[in-house]
Amino acid sequence: MSGHSKWSTIKRKKGVADAKRGAIFTRLAREVTIAAREGGGDPDTNFRLRLAVDKARAENMPKENIERAVKRGSGEDKDGTAFEEIMFEGYGPNGSALMVTCVTDNRNRTVPDMRHAFSKSGGNMAEQGAVGWQFDRKAYFSFPSSQLDFDKSFELGVNAGADDVVDGGDTIEVYAPVDAFKSIADALHAAKVTPEESGLRMIAKQEIELDVEDTLKFMKMVESIEELDDVQDVFHNVKISDEALAALESA
Repeated sequence: MSGHSKWSTIKRKKGVADAKRGAIFTRLAREVTIAAREGGGDPDTNFRLRLAVDKARAENMPKENIERAVKRGSGEDKDGTAFEEIMFEGYGPNGSALMVTCVTDNRNRTVPDMRHAFSKSGGNMAEQGAVGWQFDRKAYFSFPSSQLDFDKSFELGVNAGADDVVDGGDTIEVYAPVDAFKSIADALHAAKVTPEESGLRMIAKQEIELDVEDTLKFMKMVESIEELDDVQDVFHNVKISDEALAALESA
């Protein structure tokens, strides 16, 4: 599972997922808005919002942008754009399966855009539930091991209800049941750890392995989907080998 973290690190270094700072801010603002809409505008009582705000601050997003996104989600900004979350399911080439989370203000734009992104890469969209059964919904956190070493991270994670704590070298990953999200978030916050990634993720129950060439083709498909303005996250069941990661990093 740690291949996800390594691939995320590569993308951050190369700027693959969000080539422009504005695109990063747009996605972060939508994440803040959705969190505020679901749990209210107070980060002290809304842990999802607190994490979204922390993530936005880590990317140096202007304070006024964050406040505007919170007000839009909490309903204080009556003229703000109304966003909704949509989960798309689909198949990629070579038996791959994908789950795509979008936040959109126009479903009629997002659906055809997503269908086109799948088809141009040799995949196709699926009906709700057709792919979802292959994934488990989990709470997920990743943070630099420089903030907290593995032994302390493992102890923190187990005590807070984690299923698994993975040592990825430079990065620590924590996987947990959804209902343990808040307890782990609170424990990390108390330990002054700021996650680089956090949220509820769809984790494949069983990964498939492709050769390096097919893995590269698949990841190009993932990148093309991630480039869509409304896409927040892409989850899949392809295991990214060390050889494929090396090829991705040098590409």
